[in-house]
Amino acid sequence: MDFMGHGWAPVSESLPPLAEVASYAAARRQEVSGAFESERLVVPAGGLKVRSNDTDYVFRPHSAFAHLTGLGADREPDAALVLEPLPDGGHEAILFLDPPAGRDSQEFFSDSRTGEFWIGARPSLEQVAAELGVTTRHIEELDDTVGKNVPQTPVRVVRDADPQVTALVDRVRTEEAAERAGQVEQRDLEADEALARYLSVLRLVKDDWEIAQMTSAVEATAVAFDAVVAELPEATRRDRGERWIEGTFGRAARHAGNGVGYDSICAAGENATTLHWIRNTGEVDETDLVLIDAGVETDALYTADVTRTLPAGGTFSDAQRRVYDAVLAAQEAGLAAARPGNTFKDVHAAAIQVIARTLHEWGLLPDGVSVEDTLDPDEGQFHRRWMVHGTSHHLGIDVHDCALARRADYMDAELSEGMVLTVEPGLYFKCDDLLVPEDLRGIGVRIEDDVVITADGCRNLSAMLPRTAADVERWVRRAGRRG
Repeated sequence: MDFMGHGWAPVSESLPPLAEVASYAAARRQEVSGAFESERLVVPAGGLKVRSNDTDYVFRPHSAFAHLTGLGADREPDAALVLEPLPDGGHEAILFLDPPAGRDSQEFFSDSRTGEFWIGARPSLEQVAAELGVTTRHIEELDDTVGKNVPQTPVRVVRDADPQVTALVDRVRTEEAAERAGQVEQRDLEADEALARYLSVLRLVKDDWEIAQMTSAVEATAVAFDAVVAELPEATRRDRGERWIEGTFGRAARHAGNGVGYDSICAAGENATTLHWIRNTGEVDETDLVLIDAGVETDALYTADVTRTLPAGGTFSDAQRRVYDAVLAAQEAGLAAARPGNTFKDVHAAAIQVIARTLHEWGLLPDGVSVEDTLDPDEGQFHRRWMVHGTSHHLGIDVHDCALARRADYMDAELSEGMVLTVEPGLYFKCDDLLVPEDLRGIGVRIEDDVVITADGCRNLSAMLPRTAADVERWVRRAGRRG
C-alpha cells in the first residue's frame, strides 16, 4: 500500500470550460421543473451490468439522465441527478457521483470497476460542476437528500434506471408513510410512471444542439455506408460476408463516434426478408440484394438510423428493381407527408397507401379485396403480410426515441418543427411464400432516411446517400472499381 500510494505526479485540478450542451440541458431541466413544482425528482444514471462473469458491458447512462445532464458516452455510472425544489420556486440541479479515490487508497489500484489503474482517471466533483454548470455532491450524500422532509416533499424517481436508487426511494416512502401502506405504493408507482412519460415526451421536439448532434450522426453514417459499399466485392469473396459488412460499418462507427446506435442489420438475399436480422452470418452473392440498416451514435448518444438496399454486384435484376422502385415510391409519399400540421401517423398512411396499391396492381391481395378494403384497420390489413412494420418512429438518444409517450402524444400528435423521425417503408417476399410470383421470392427491400421537421416540410438529413435505383447502381459500381 505504501509503495503503490506514493511517487505520483500531482493530479491536475484545472477546471474544464462549460460544455456547449450545458445551457441546453439547463433549459430542459427548467421545463421539467415547471411541470413538477415543489417535488423532488430523482433521475439515476444507472450502474454497470455484468456481461459475463467478471466483465461488464460498456456503460451507457439512462437516456433521461443523459438528456437532462448532457453526459454521454460511458460517463459516470452509479451517479444520480436530483432536482431539489427551492423554497421560492424552481429546482436546484444536484448531481451526486462518486469522486476519484485518492492515490493512497486501495481502491486506486485494486478496484477493477472504479480504480484509476483499471479504468483511468475520473473527474473530480469540482471539474464536473464546472463542465455542466450544476451543483455536485458525493454519492454518499444521496440517501439523506432523498429522504429529507418526506412526505412533506413528494419524491418521484425514474424507476427503471437503477434498482438500488429506486429501492432507496421506495424505502423512504414506506418509512415515512407506513400508515398508508398499500395506497402509497400504487400512488407512487403512478407518480413515477408520469415522470418517466413526461421525460420521454420532452424529447419529441429537439433543440438546436440536438439537431446538430443528429446531423453529425447521419453524416458519420453516410461515411460508414461509403466504406461498406467499397467493401462489397470483398464481402462476396469471403465466408460470412454479412459479418464483413457489419465489421466494416462498426469500425467506421467506432472511429467517428461512440459506436453503432443499435445492432446493425446486414442481410443478404433471403435474410433481408427477416425484419430484425442481426445474426449477420450469411454469405453474400453477387446476385443478392443486401439490406443494411445501421446508424452511427455520437459520443453524446444521439443515433442515426438509415437503411439502404444494395445490389451486391452493382446491378438490380428486373424483379429486384421492380420491388425497389415500389418501395421508393412509397417512401417518397411518406416524405411528402412529413410536415407540420400532419399527424405522425399520416406519414405511415401515405406510404402504406402506395404499398397497398402496388400489391393490388400486382394481384397479390386476396380476390375481391380492394385497396380501400385492405387499408381498413379492423377488417383489412392483408398488405401487412409483406410489410408488417410501421413506416416511422421518432429518433434521438434512443433509436426508437420517446417510447413511453402515450398514443395522443405520439401517433395521434401533430408533427412540429424540430421533431426528428425516420421514413422507412419496405416490401419483404420470403422464399417460401407461395402467394407471390416465383421471381419475387427471396427479395427484401427497405429504404430508410432520417428527417427533421421544418417550418414548411422536412429536411432529409441523409439525402447525401443515393436512393434511386440508378443512383444506387452507380454508387456500388464506382465503389467497386475503387476497391
